[in-house]
Amino acid sequence: MNIKSKFENYVILNKNKIKISSKDIKKGDIFLALKGNKTHGSKFIRSSINSGAKYCVTDDIKFSENKKVIYVENISQYLIDLAKIKRELYRGIVIGITGSAGKTTLKETLAFFLNKKFLISYSIKSYNNELGVLVSLLNLDLKSNYSIFEIGTNNFGEIKHLTQIVKPTEIFITNIQSTHLQNFKTKKNIAKEKSDIFIYKYNKQNRKLYLNPINTYENYIYTKAHKDKKLKVVLIGKKSKKYFIKKIINKKNYYEVIFFINKKLITLEVKSLIMFRVINLLFCYAFFSENSINYDIIKNKHKNLKPVSGRGLGHNLIINKNKIKVIDEAYNANPDTMYQSVEYFNNLKKINNKKILILGDMNELGKNSDIMHTQLIKHIDTLSFRFIILCGEFMQRSIKKLKNLSNEFIFLDNKNKIMKFLKKNIHKNDIILIKCSNSTEVNRFTRDLLKKGNVV
Repeated sequence: MNIKSKFENYVILNKNKIKISSKDIKKGDIFLALKGNKTHGSKFIRSSINSGAKYCVTDDIKFSENKKVIYVENISQYLIDLAKIKRELYRGIVIGITGSAGKTTLKETLAFFLNKKFLISYSIKSYNNELGVLVSLLNLDLKSNYSIFEIGTNNFGEIKHLTQIVKPTEIFITNIQSTHLQNFKTKKNIAKEKSDIFIYKYNKQNRKLYLNPINTYENYIYTKAHKDKKLKVVLIGKKSKKYFIKKIINKKNYYEVIFFINKKLITLEVKSLIMFRVINLLFCYAFFSENSINYDIIKNKHKNLKPVSGRGLGHNLIINKNKIKVIDEAYNANPDTMYQSVEYFNNLKKINNKKILILGDMNELGKNSDIMHTQLIKHIDTLSFRFIILCGEFMQRSIKKLKNLSNEFIFLDNKNKIMKFLKKNIHKNDIILIKCSNSTEVNRFTRDLLKKGNVV
């Protein structure tokens, strides 16, 4: 058996061995030496081998003679071919999650509950592009009962491509929102792209689609899915007769959420009414019910669920000896999630003069970027916060357009200025919500803030 065959056999039979960062390499791992924007991963092959890498994969011909290096002309195609082999060998249930927002959170929620009863595999972080999906599939444990994959898209054809590789049998579409409009132009185009995850000619498995149709474009998906006689459509929410929220009762220190689950009423107590998290619980109930899995685990363990980093995870920090709380939603943002997050923050049972908003730009909105940022600022101005800190070119243009604002909007153009302002103005027990797109100055500020932990 040659070195390439040994490598391929090793990948297929083992789990969680493939790494894309040389810093993560441990004994027995495989390092993918990929070409980056600034440097080629082959630069780190020797250090990865020294760290215990069993194999390295590269398209750099300089390393083709190394006994631990697998040289291929096209890494992407090679990984696709290998991933398809592993998928064909897998006999468990494959769950595919797509949608404009909430993919990672739903994945983590499903994984949390399933992991209490079964052996599962699932993609780490937000690995939902081609590379992320391929790495997740190649890291799959063939013995696992369930595997969960996020399937994302930034442009036309990507869902179709990844669906043909992953071949999910249980499919979730979380929602259709204003994301990646720079490429897709319209929400209907986004809905069409997301629909490819269940189209039969791309995925000839026995498929089941979970959907919460609450807007025009989710209804478009439902209509399209309903025409496919080989696809079982499971609705949740207002249009469902089996899985919906019957009532929400505002108690003194918590909310009582009453679910209707397949003719049964189930009551959960939640501290904060964050609707997308409640909807995720409803998705989980539907999935467990449809697959004849005892769903008592959801009621018994849901309070142990923690938000995902960058998507609502709370952090207790100290700035200038003042204890504060930071809610980190700095991973991504679009108009829909911005409105939801701001409304949630406004409704928190805490006095408004202790609340500080830090908002960065919403990227990839195309020609409507300015309009959408301006509308957001107008809406925020109807609410009340101690400070509203804005950062980014679209936020700046919106502020300049608007006159006679009721709230104090503060524009700061870089992370250092934001930090300096907080050090000067923070008070004990303040609470800060940070929301922005990933590639923004506010996101960089958040990473610095959380990395330092305590800021003096």
